[in-house]
Amino acid sequence: MSSVDPSRLVVQHDEPNHRFIVRVGAQECVAEYEVADGIATFTHTFVPPELRGRGIAEMLVRTALDYARRERLRVIPACSYVATFIRRHREYVDLTT
Repeated sequence: MSSVDPSRLVVQHDEPNHRFIVRVGAQECVAEYEVADGIATFTHTFVPPELRGRGIAEMLVRTALDYARRERLRVIPACSYVATFIRRHREYVDLTT
């Protein structure tokens, strides 16, 4: 799996199951969320250990936060990765509650 090219990966929105997915072979990388009362709570981000360090989690979270912005949702970063991402990417701070 070391030859994974992130530029060829596609983030899919599995809206019925409240998650964003990147599939690499048979493996899934996910950013999960819940929505209630105009608030998206990002609960979990996971990338299998052998796929980490390739920017996949960043792709997932950036896509998820862009979705929240388009849908005019406020964001609660309950997932530590999402919270850290927002601290490092100040352009998303305005989404937080």
